[in-house]
Amino acid sequence: MYGSEGVRMRTTTMRAAELRGQRHVVIATRDDPPAPAADEVKVRIRAVALNHIDVWSWRGMAFAKRELPIVLGAEAAGEVIAVGDEVEDLFVGDVVALYGAKTCGTCPACREGRDNFCTQADSMYGFHIDGFLRERVNVPARIAVKAPKGINATAAALAPVTFGTVEHMLFDNARLQAGETILVHAGGSGIGTAAIHLAKAAGATVITTVGSAEKAERARTLGADHIINYREERFEGRVRKLTQRRGVDVVFEHVGPETWEGSILSLARGGRLVTCGSTTGVAAQTNLYLLFQRQLRLIGSFGCRMSNMKSAMEKMAAKLVNPTIDSVIRLDDLEAGLARLEARDVFGKIVVTL
Repeated sequence: MYGSEGVRMRTTTMRAAELRGQRHVVIATRDDPPAPAADEVKVRIRAVALNHIDVWSWRGMAFAKRELPIVLGAEAAGEVIAVGDEVEDLFVGDVVALYGAKTCGTCPACREGRDNFCTQADSMYGFHIDGFLRERVNVPARIAVKAPKGINATAAALAPVTFGTVEHMLFDNARLQAGETILVHAGGSGIGTAAIHLAKAAGATVITTVGSAEKAERARTLGADHIINYREERFEGRVRKLTQRRGVDVVFEHVGPETWEGSILSLARGGRLVTCGSTTGVAAQTNLYLLFQRQLRLIGSFGCRMSNMKSAMEKMAAKLVNPTIDSVIRLDDLEAGLARLEARDVFGKIVVTL
């Protein structure tokens, strides 16, 4: 790069994890972002938590909606290293969690704080647009949520998707109350562990499903009251026994067809099933007789509001919840981490540090 007088100017570069094809990630060199715009902050990314959306991206989903290469990473936190002239509430050195979508900030949903209803489509970081698995990034200041004192970047990195999604599911949508009983599927997954933490902190009785004796023991240490190994018994039958045939008030669902019918059978009269994912497929049969006769509620939930991120980090700071970290890996080990997540060979979250 050359200045106006022909003098060569130094260009700072950074590392980034680029998806260049199906299951093909390259740790590439990119130019450093410029100075932030007036309403932006520049963030030094410190930690990126891996999620199934990263696995979907890696496997080749949504290629028609974006151009490759694309930088992966949907859930991250870091340190503010520069601020735009119009930014008033963030400062250099602040630890911030980054919202997972580049919302417009102006539509009615954004103005009302319903960020996950933003009308701007194709704006998810790491899936539609370049994500956070890079050393530095400029983002609109409105999507950088400041972490409370005592919360480091690794913990804050679990607020945008892992804990934020669960906060939105359990409390905004399912309206979980103290004294109720909840069935949490895949209690060893990232959001499963978060759901156990948050439900217990709210005063609920937690039943969870896991796929191994090792995961059962670890789920018990998180505070789960009852653990069901779904490989050894039908979880819906055990749930009916544990609740004296009443069923649970809430089912935390994100598995999909493999658990859907059993989840509906596990609900009490007037129970609520809330779902944010379908890792085993997208189509499942629903017993409509049970749906209307038992007055069940099926609730779809996607992402979270930025206020959910703030609430989750406040609970972390107050020691009401504690993120469960499976492992911390380097950027160079990203594909191995994605493969482990795809194989469900995790308990809690895999976090990439930069």
